[in-house]
Amino acid sequence: MKISVLWMGRTKEKFIKEAIKKYIKDIGTMANIETTEIKEAKGVFSEKRKPSSALFEEGGRIVKQAGDFVLLDETGEMMSSVEFAEFFRDKNSCRFVIGGPYGVSAQVKEAASRKLSLSRMTLPHELARVVLLEQIYRGLSIVKGRGYHHA
Repeated sequence: MKISVLWMGRTKEKFIKEAIKKYIKDIGTMANIETTEIKEAKGVFSEKRKPSSALFEEGGRIVKQAGDFVLLDETGEMMSSVEFAEFFRDKNSCRFVIGGPYGVSAQVKEAASRKLSLSRMTLPHELARVVLLEQIYRGLSIVKGRGYHHA
């Protein structure tokens, strides 16, 4: 199985980088995984630039690179870890997209083949990366019959 995760911008926090590295290594024992950082729009945090124009620019980059993808979005479908594991069963590949601090444009939401929510709570976009990777690891562990998940 091949899993791709695309996200907007670089990971800045050291502890997040370490967690990402850990879960990529763990997932790598069960599937091929790659992560791609998509360059943020310039001036996204500038007072001179509206978030909507940055989202539109970033959205074009995401849609161009992502192809068929599952979008992580607060309005997406909620799943248990076991349901998420079933999502992986019989798949050869899967691609996920995580937006940046302002989310994603309507263009990206419309292009997504499916939307998935990690929580009803708002998560910082960098932390969402770790939560998704952990759930991918957990889901694959369930499918492969490994003892990581205790339900």
